Amino acid sequence: MNSAVLPLPTVIYAFVFNYSLFTIHYSPHSSYSSPMTKKYIEKILTARVYDVAVETPLEVAVTLSERQNNQVLLKREDLQSVFSFKLRGAYNCIYQLTQTKKVKGVVAASAGNHAQGVALAAKKLGLSATIVMPVTTPDIKVDAVKSYAAKAVLIGDNYDEACAYATELAAKQKLDFIHPYDDSDVIAGQGTVGLEIVRQHADFIDAIFVPVGGGGLVAGVGAIVKYLSPKTKIIGVEPADAASMTEALKNNRRVTLDHVGIFADGVAVKQVGKETFRVAKQCVDQMITVTTDEICAAIKDIFDDTRSITEPAGALAVAGLKKYIAQKKVRNKTLIAINSGANMNFDRLRHVSERAEIGEQREALFAVTIPERPGSFKIFCKTLGKRGITEFNYRYSDKNDAQVFAGVQLREGLKERKELIGRLKSKKYPVLDMTDNEMAKMHIRHLVGGRAALKDEVLYRFEFPERPGALLDFLTRIGTRWNISLFHYRNHGAAFGRVLVGLQIPKGERKELVQYLDTLAYPYWEETENPAYQLFLSL
Repeated sequence: MNSAVLPLPTVIYAFVFNYSLFTIHYSPHSSYSSPMTKKYIEKILTARVYDVAVETPLEVAVTLSERQNNQVLLKREDLQSVFSFKLRGAYNCIYQLTQTKKVKGVVAASAGNHAQGVALAAKKLGLSATIVMPVTTPDIKVDAVKSYAAKAVLIGDNYDEACAYATELAAKQKLDFIHPYDDSDVIAGQGTVGLEIVRQHADFIDAIFVPVGGGGLVAGVGAIVKYLSPKTKIIGVEPADAASMTEALKNNRRVTLDHVGIFADGVAVKQVGKETFRVAKQCVDQMITVTTDEICAAIKDIFDDTRSITEPAGALAVAGLKKYIAQKKVRNKTLIAINSGANMNFDRLRHVSERAEIGEQREALFAVTIPERPGSFKIFCKTLGKRGITEFNYRYSDKNDAQVFAGVQLREGLKERKELIGRLKSKKYPVLDMTDNEMAKMHIRHLVGGRAALKDEVLYRFEFPERPGALLDFLTRIGTRWNISLFHYRNHGAAFGRVLVGLQIPKGERKELVQYLDTLAYPYWEETENPAYQLFLSL
């Protein structure tokens, strides 16, 4: 391939790459001049992405910058035609294949953004595409794939099962399998995001925050940015419950997680790619993990500045950026976060709005014991002071004490939360902080209203693949041997459902119960000793 056939933006970047601008802030550095790195620099500079992708803007987040006392810029990959950066790597990979061989057709396994990228790329290049998706994939994503004339095949409950079928199908039908991240041409395509960033911001960049799933984006961005600006930090961001790259870099080897969180499903990867890990080891300075609540807060931050809504994985970088500022106490730095995608199901917004204020440390949840007598509510509210009450759950329990589950607005974050707890204790109120109690936030707050004197009750929390009939299937697998004494389920528009189940199990049968639960293949956690359960649901 020669420059005469390269799309114009790539030619411009290749020119800028050699221009004297980079002698000021972006001089190539010998530390990042290994044969592997040079290979990626060449591949990124000649990547074919702009047949389908656009150069997305790099925008100043005015409100976030003011609040965080730093210059914060957002790389708006959520503005691509498929609302994600994934079409860059997918198109470049398929295009490069067509330059070296006759391609019969392509196959991919994905539940979301990669699926749409491959489908669009194949349509643009006149190829047939089969996208294997888990049966849990929301209709909006399946319909999006079909809109690009690709064939959607629904197989399995998760990505691993879909991927196994896709690779088998590719081998059987002699089709090319397009990996979502562990491919050098995919990595190079994603690397054009980093190339755009250094061209769009001529001044020095202190750090770039990159969402990490399988590692394709952070490897590509890291390779080019570290070569051009070695002092710019590349900081990867993962959910705390899906931190496969964090664990890999910590152990200096790829690890396979036993379980990954389901909220940020776009980065829910049990093991990072072999090639992406090899590149990341050379160019990633630091990994940061963030909670579900912190991701929800970041979605709100992005909305406040842009009036757009990113998906959970798309907001990871902003969540990590905020955590980095809080941990390092940095000020007056130039920090860039990559908004990687906006394929959000509308019905998930309910969950996001519930958790955003907690993630921003603007709301606290408390379990408080107050006297069961006239006027006690009024006295309790006076103790809280002039703070907004976001939630107040109570039901009569006995003649002496009442248990209250309360949500309280905060203005000064964690400091105020601790001060309020101290104030309540000074007034002799027994209080428990439920702000970080996942079961309390997910289930108990919706169940406060009664207790039961049940013998031998144990409590378990489960996750199961969300699809039509899934709840019935779950109940069928639980079986009828033991009595179900409590059941709470909420659909959050995600690929997995969350259930809280109470079971009456004689102590002599509890070991047998655990053995049985292990055969169900559902992730589960025992919550019998959780203080939220003990206070509000158990006598």
